[in-house]
Amino acid sequence: MDSETDSARLIELFPVFGEMPPPARERVLREAQLRRVPAGTPMFSAGNPCSGFPLLIDGTVRVARLGANGREVQLYKVHPGEACIMSTGCLLGDVEYGATGTAEDAVTVVMLPPRLFNELMRDDDAFRRWVFALFSERLSGMMELVEAVAFQRLDRRIAAQLIASGPVVHTTQQKLADDLGTVREIIGRVLRNFEDRGLVELSRSQIRILDRPGLEAIAGAA
Repeated sequence: MDSETDSARLIELFPVFGEMPPPARERVLREAQLRRVPAGTPMFSAGNPCSGFPLLIDGTVRVARLGANGREVQLYKVHPGEACIMSTGCLLGDVEYGATGTAEDAVTVVMLPPRLFNELMRDDDAFRRWVFALFSERLSGMMELVEAVAFQRLDRRIAAQLIASGPVVHTTQQKLADDLGTVREIIGRVLRNFEDRGLVELSRSQIRILDRPGLEAIAGAA
């Protein structure tokens, strides 16, 4: 990394590197690779080996898995200041990716080469604790996703998503389907039902909440 601005941004977002002894920190800044990619760029694909440990500086990466039935389920998103649990698992287990990561918008990412990542895991206690804390946090989030997909009614999940994003939600039915791990046709049926009941008003790429208490009642229904 040649830019002092990028180096400072990395340490600001990932304080674990600022806590390292100077020789280790200088090595990270020297060997880390900075990448800037436009929206829509595949960051990694299922079945491919991991090329490094990504640290997101700007933008958002969407990580999703395609099922045998052709349905894509969003596993999580990576935001600035976060790393990717899928990449972590691949590096720790020396296995290929089991999902696909795509840049949702313009992304700036710092990649730690696999060898450097493995040596830091072996030699730096603070870095190792941070990586395992990240792994634990993401695993908890994915367990919540599994519970939601398996046990919660879709109308409850859609209502909760709208409440969290309202009062005017700028999205598409396809985007909601991707976020909730279902198909656009089912999202459309539920939303039209909400509209018929006076809960929302639908327009192109926009959903306006008309009856928030009504949606809250659905989201909280047993």
